[in-house]
Amino acid sequence: MLVLGQKYSFTELELQRLNKKFGSINSVVYKEKNPNNVINEIEAILQKDKFSVIVLNTKAKVDNEIIKYLTNIRYNDNYKYIKIISIEHFLEEYLCKCYIPESNDDLHYLDDIKPFNLWQKFQKKIVDIVAFMGLFILFVPLRFIVNKKTQEQSPGDLYFRQLRVGLDNKEFECIKFRSMRLDAEKDGAAFASKNDPRIFAWGETMRKTRIDEIPQLFNIFKGEMSLIGPRPERKYWIEKDFENNIPYYNQRHIIKPGITGWAQVMYPYGDGIEDAKQKLMYDLYYIKYWSILLELKVIWKTILVVLGKKGI
Repeated sequence: MLVLGQKYSFTELELQRLNKKFGSINSVVYKEKNPNNVINEIEAILQKDKFSVIVLNTKAKVDNEIIKYLTNIRYNDNYKYIKIISIEHFLEEYLCKCYIPESNDDLHYLDDIKPFNLWQKFQKKIVDIVAFMGLFILFVPLRFIVNKKTQEQSPGDLYFRQLRVGLDNKEFECIKFRSMRLDAEKDGAAFASKNDPRIFAWGETMRKTRIDEIPQLFNIFKGEMSLIGPRPERKYWIEKDFENNIPYYNQRHIIKPGITGWAQVMYPYGDGIEDAKQKLMYDLYYIKYWSILLELKVIWKTILVVLGKKGI
């Protein structure tokens, strides 16, 4: 693939995935450069190897000569197999995420992200009912094991309850098995981080295998959550950081939050604004392209995460 421009910066994880798919990735910067020099650079790269995709990762105005050259590529027998695609559609097609720019002035293509229709809600409801029954069967014996190990390492409440933001920006009480010390937030709200000293040993095991999430089956039962959806976040962080710094952030609240989600199985652990933005891109893709096959794919990937102990 050949990338023209620097509008979007690929993450290391994305570059690893793209290298497996394309084998070779080249980039060309065109801003403040002579258009003929840019065209010669593109031509030299295309002649060096067989490229299948040119990504228009463009933000600054592209010179008319460069546009003319790219347009004529379609009629060149040597390059007729090359696909020219914008960065927005490239991310959706090849990385299964929706592009979110730095500002609110370039979001028109996200306008078709809408709440689920009745048929989609019905299908998800069936999945949630089956998930609730399965998780309840798992919860009954697991509760005693979790309680025993928790009391050995961090005596106190078995459950952790916290207000989170869900459907239509309404708060609800999310319930989990407690994985942190009782005084975890004595110094105020803070993101959980890797090797977080507030997490006791058994709590770390629960977080890695996502055992701590299982009590949220009762949130599913009450209709506050689904098995799959955007992970519910605290109102504190939404109002303090995310809502003001990430365009379209509240769009994730047009559906119910989930115990697991497309963002959780596609993006590694994160504890800041940029990580929240990356996860939102996956959440928006899930909403925009929801299907029962995508739902099943998230379930399968979640199982692989749990078995591989690669959870967040």
